[in-house]
Amino acid sequence: MSKPAPYHIGFLLWPDLTQLDMTGPAQVLSRMPGARLHFAWKSLDPVMSDCGLALVPTTTLADCPPLDMICVPGGVGVAPIMRDPEVLAWLRARAETASLVTSVCTGSLILAAAGLLNGYRAGCHWAAGSQLPLFGGEFVRERVVVDRNRITAGGVTSGIDFGFRIIEQLHGRDVAEAVQLSIEYDPEPIGGGTPATARPEILARVEAMMADRLGSRAADIAAIAAEKAF
Repeated sequence: MSKPAPYHIGFLLWPDLTQLDMTGPAQVLSRMPGARLHFAWKSLDPVMSDCGLALVPTTTLADCPPLDMICVPGGVGVAPIMRDPEVLAWLRARAETASLVTSVCTGSLILAAAGLLNGYRAGCHWAAGSQLPLFGGEFVRERVVVDRNRITAGGVTSGIDFGFRIIEQLHGRDVAEAVQLSIEYDPEPIGGGTPATARPEILARVEAMMADRLGSRAADIAAIAAEKAF
């Protein structure tokens, strides 16, 4: 059997990202035939995630090799990255040559701020998806949303399902299922993982817990959209 051609996947790291948005799909995709993973940021200094886990870049934005796929993880503190001209320019340049442009959770807001989801259907965390239309995107409440070469996942854990969707698209269902079995991915949720399935009192509780920080972020994102005049 011939060795699969290298397939270069670049994950954008950024301060205060939600690590599972990145590590979930990275773990899945690392087992894809030919996969070569790159973790890029402005420097090679460790990047602190929102749970206190430090992530170490393997390349800088400037030195990152050509990519077949780019993936942008999300996190609550996306607003500064949505305003970062260096990051947005890097994403636009990479999107011109990558075969797949992807994101997990609120990473789609970063793609949107770069102008890369204008006219595309996209996934996002349920608490932030309503902000995608400010940048020309259409929010879809699905675990994984595929629109041409844009593949975007919903909130946090959706990134694992997203990884399998990528493998299935590139290598077929048998390979995707083999990777799924190898990492024993067979979730048994307790239920209520989306607003549609959560008990009303639990949904209200979570919305109240998130209200302050999400209200501030919503205001920041609305300001960014106004600045860009999408």
